[in-house]
Amino acid sequence: MIRSRPRRAVLAFGLPILWLVLVTTWELTCPMATDDALTVRIALCAAFLVAVVSLCASVRLGPVRELKQAREVAHATQQALLRPLPARLDGLAVAAGQLSASPGATVGGDLYEALSTVHGVRIVIGDVRGHGLPALGAVAAVLGSFREAAHDEPELAGVMRRLERALERHLRERSRDEHPSAGGADPENPLAEEFVTVLLIEIGAAGELLAVNCGHPWPYRLRGSAGPLSDADPLPPLGPFPLPAAIPLQRCGRLLPGDALVLHTDGAADARDSGGRFFPLEEVLATAALNSPVSPADVIDRVHRSLLRHTGGRLCDDVALLVLRNDRSRVPAQPGAVQAVRARH
Repeated sequence: MIRSRPRRAVLAFGLPILWLVLVTTWELTCPMATDDALTVRIALCAAFLVAVVSLCASVRLGPVRELKQAREVAHATQQALLRPLPARLDGLAVAAGQLSASPGATVGGDLYEALSTVHGVRIVIGDVRGHGLPALGAVAAVLGSFREAAHDEPELAGVMRRLERALERHLRERSRDEHPSAGGADPENPLAEEFVTVLLIEIGAAGELLAVNCGHPWPYRLRGSAGPLSDADPLPPLGPFPLPAAIPLQRCGRLLPGDALVLHTDGAADARDSGGRFFPLEEVLATAALNSPVSPADVIDRVHRSLLRHTGGRLCDDVALLVLRNDRSRVPAQPGAVQAVRARH
């Protein structure tokens, strides 16, 4: 495909130019060109017109085609990284959505994933500092590591440590590429300003919620109203500082049947209107929580519409939302199991 692009460019630009040269040469050298007959003049004008129009179309449409192809590649890359989530995952209803701060943009720094593992449903959401291809590389490193570590690591702390190592490798490789003067050695401070906020959530079989948070906004739990899942101070984002030797695990109660969990990037909470007022995310979610049962897709649609209305359609940062509702029903105790428990007591 890459080799065929120069050929297409030669055909697109070369043929009209060749045609224009031939017409001009014929005009200057051919005896018929001095003929004042009306038909000859019309033929000459038509030939020049065809050549000029073809050349202008090639000049105009060539970059448009290249831009369209670049956007298609970026969209395919984004889709491969942020794979569409299933509508249902181990008894949970799931929906996800994004809003881009740049019209027409498909490459951003937000990331999310939800996987069903033997350890429970594990979810990651994060935000890479920056946009474009550099941010996309960090997104790929973190998501690729999470998709393996979520199944392999028995504890969330181990998953987070694996993400940290993957990000460190990515930043070192980027730094070596951008600073070849280092001679292939690791730079002293590889891209020290780069960081990624990461939140890991684990939902157990009984709805118990465990979390490890590195610099990311806490999600909201919808249970008739909306409230933050935790008020604990998160760890620093991944990148600038190493993780502590003992990574704190937050126990955040249970996600009961019918409850919903709303994970988001800071583009939602930090959005402002023309007067500088922050977007009232918790109020919008509290209104959505009045519906029973809460629809994950409706929550995302409601937040998106409210955000665009609040900001006048001018977002300053990308926004990613991930909503999960517990559709697991309580399993009634069996009579035999109750008798066995009583016998043990």
